[in-house]
Amino acid sequence: MTSEVAAALARIGELDPALCAFTEVWHENALARERAARDLPLAGLPFAVKGRTGLRSYAARRLSDAGAVPVGATSVPGPGTPWQTWGQGAHGRTVNPWRHDRTPGGSSAGSAVAVAAGMVELATGNDGAGSVRVPAAWCGVFGLKTTTGLLPSPDRTGLASPGVLASSAARAETYLRHVLDGYAPRPARLPVPAAYSPDLGFASVDPVVAEVTRGAVERLADAGVIRLVRDPVTLLDPADTWLAVRGGSTNPAARALRAANDRALDAFFARTPLLLTPVTPNTPHGHEGPGDVYSTALTWAFNLSGHPAASVPAGFTPDGCPTGLQLVTDRGTDAELLGTAMAVERVLPPPRLS
Repeated sequence: MTSEVAAALARIGELDPALCAFTEVWHENALARERAARDLPLAGLPFAVKGRTGLRSYAARRLSDAGAVPVGATSVPGPGTPWQTWGQGAHGRTVNPWRHDRTPGGSSAGSAVAVAAGMVELATGNDGAGSVRVPAAWCGVFGLKTTTGLLPSPDRTGLASPGVLASSAARAETYLRHVLDGYAPRPARLPVPAAYSPDLGFASVDPVVAEVTRGAVERLADAGVIRLVRDPVTLLDPADTWLAVRGGSTNPAARALRAANDRALDAFFARTPLLLTPVTPNTPHGHEGPGDVYSTALTWAFNLSGHPAASVPAGFTPDGCPTGLQLVTDRGTDAELLGTAMAVERVLPPPRLS
């Protein structure tokens, strides 16, 4: 019988020349690791790591210690471009598995593609502005950004948090259960009170994206997974503040905006446990770039605030591309967020490539 690692390596060999999700594949090392991992809790579960340095990440080390087997490093944006919603694999530019003329998102581009194409069920990522959630949304997989500070991160600005891309929220729980000390599952108590904001009060969202995500929210309400409440969320556009923090020099205006948004979110989560938004304001763009649209317009507010946030597949826009629904909960409630996401996926199951 073919082992899980051998099957993953075979699928990578078959599909990656066209999708370009990987920069390196570790055939011999992965098979050797699998033999040594058979008696460990994860018993040779194959996973991918983001970028060539991903094998040294805290999450990858913890997964490996539990018996998961890293099979390769996934693509990230290459040099020479200011936009990060793409990837550069060993065989060329990373393509969206649903439409090869579109980008998969980034910067965890290859991780999302590897999961979407079934090469692995789990891949590490990190999210400083939406780098897990955006590619998860555009590739039709589950993506989680953890609460800031919950897991070690090398990012000195405090914007980037470790995250995971997975075939489902249940598979993502495998990640958190073995990476986070003391993790305990928190199944959702249904219906979960939730508010939906199509734009967080400032973003310009493509009407087709808003229509698909609103439809997904209505399906969740009809199924009894959520109870929609009227609790509007109005934030200030965090773009300039995020750029200032990333650049290492904040100013009084940036600090004031960040504090105002923190107050608004703290007040919201004191009343309502779940916030729903589109993940991106736009559909996946072509490989020439996003133009003037920030694909991170609806995600990077939560990198500044530190809240956990997830992307679940919401459906497809008329151009045949997946779009994502963003779930946000209060700081430190990552287990509750995963529990809610698992309930959501019973109504909005992840799509499967044929």
